[in-house]
Amino acid sequence: MLSETRLAFIGSGTMAEAMIKVVLDKALMSPKQIIGSGPREERGQELRSRYGIEATTDNREAARTADIVVLSVKPQVLPTVLAELHGCIMPEALVLSIVAGRTMATIAADLTHAAIVRAMPNTPAQIGEGMTVWTATPAVNQRQRDQAQTLLKAMGQEIYVAEERALDMATAVSGTGPTYVFLMMEAMVDAAVHLGFSRRVAKALVIQTVLGSVLFARQSKKHLAELRNMVTSPGGTSADAIYQLEKGSLRTILSKAIWAAYQKSILLGEQNNIKSPERELPLDES
Repeated sequence: MLSETRLAFIGSGTMAEAMIKVVLDKALMSPKQIIGSGPREERGQELRSRYGIEATTDNREAARTADIVVLSVKPQVLPTVLAELHGCIMPEALVLSIVAGRTMATIAADLTHAAIVRAMPNTPAQIGEGMTVWTATPAVNQRQRDQAQTLLKAMGQEIYVAEERALDMATAVSGTGPTYVFLMMEAMVDAAVHLGFSRRVAKALVIQTVLGSVLFARQSKKHLAELRNMVTSPGGTSADAIYQLEKGSLRTILSKAIWAAYQKSILLGEQNNIKSPERELPLDES
């Protein structure tokens, strides 16, 4: 699927490196098929030395001959990058954006290019255990969809959605989700230290407990509530702990946090999606 594909990363930060690493680790592509572009020459040298890929500080050079152009820059930089790339992407190329907030319609208009995939990965993608939600414009053909899916699946699990608004929801749940998990783990470690464990032991206890629970939940066919009930004996330690969590409105707080992240994602999108009127382009060129 990707054996003869040329892949360009516009932006060579953490997520770009994560994608490069998993693609090469899983032998989906060879280093000579990949080029990374970024403003710092030393970063390019680092990626070249570490992975054997090509590197440049010229975004147009990177994108000009690419079959798949991955937009992996920060949201505030994207408008400048899109203006720079306008007119230099091959007509048959696919543009894959992992930039939060920027809609496919805006990217298509700014690039005058219709084949766009938009994806929302999360940080565990760096170790091939990520969760990515993605969608595509009607102009993306089946081969391009398959290529995009192959790339995203290399980072972990992936789910295709028909409506782009689902990416804002995914941003709040899976995209921001590691934040909630890390905060919970941090609180558990602090509580374990308060009980008397060393921080090293506390961290080991919490990490393995969370990891084991997640793997058990993934393999089990039971509802999460059933799994919780399995370890909640009447009058036991779990029952007392759950009473305090419910008393502290844990469910409500988590729901409010996810809703706040969702609203923020929508707001960022509204701020970032000002189309250039002279570059209006329908998402389906046919």
